[in-house]
Amino acid sequence: MENLLNLKSCSIEEIMSLLQEAEKCRQGNYMDSLKGKIVANLFFEPSTRTQYSFNTAEEKLGCKVINFNASSSSMQKGESFYDTVKTFSSFQVDAIVIRSSENEYYKQLLGKIKTPILNAGDGTKDHPTQSLLDLLTIYQEFHHFEGLKIAVVGDIKHSRVAHSNIEIMERLGMDVYCSGPQEFKDEEYRYIEFEKAVEEMDIIMLLRVQHERHEQAMKISKEEYHQQYGLTMERVNKMKKNAIIMHPAPFNRNVEIADDVVECEKSRIFKQIENGVFVRMAALRRSMRG
Repeated sequence: MENLLNLKSCSIEEIMSLLQEAEKCRQGNYMDSLKGKIVANLFFEPSTRTQYSFNTAEEKLGCKVINFNASSSSMQKGESFYDTVKTFSSFQVDAIVIRSSENEYYKQLLGKIKTPILNAGDGTKDHPTQSLLDLLTIYQEFHHFEGLKIAVVGDIKHSRVAHSNIEIMERLGMDVYCSGPQEFKDEEYRYIEFEKAVEEMDIIMLLRVQHERHEQAMKISKEEYHQQYGLTMERVNKMKKNAIIMHPAPFNRNVEIADDVVECEKSRIFKQIENGVFVRMAALRRSMRG
């Protein structure tokens, strides 16, 4: 059994192996390689890309898929998160994919749930498969990680994507900076002025302004955010020749990214989404093939 809870617990060798496996999946390998396995997707938060790319990955691998709907489950009768997960494990499914708004939700499951758990995002902490698909996209572009300069821009404080990515990118030898409004700042990280980042970075990774995670209304308006930190075509034109734009999506058009930048020549946003299927195929194979 192989859980995938975060990337901190994975060695660089394990991560590179997963990326190599994902690339093989992209080339059409391993179709139906988990035929007959059953995967339960337990999403306690709304999701499009993560949930349905896991679905797609599972279907490509030949798995049978169960999609849990919390709003029509016994949780509405008071059943706990733990008891819900334990129930699906008792069904003897072969893997459970979980997204939850609770940080490190998996700690209450370890040692009690015998089914492999794949973390599809926990609170503001980790999102391992998102980080893997980001790494795959970067590697496809530059063929290395060491020495690449990246700026993660926006709501660092509330972003599990930022927290997952910064840790592994630094371990891989990337030069990681953050940028964004003071109210979204995480003092743990190194910051750079946004205009300077646009001109100097190899990768600009934008983050969604996460309205649903804010305890209070934003101190900065959407219009001000776009003016100060939004990636406009004027700013794109100042980027390095081979620099690329990334975003985990969903994106707020004309807030963190201008409408005409979403699919511009430098954008790899939909390439990231495509790579999400292959990375999740590799992660599922890692968890179940043993």
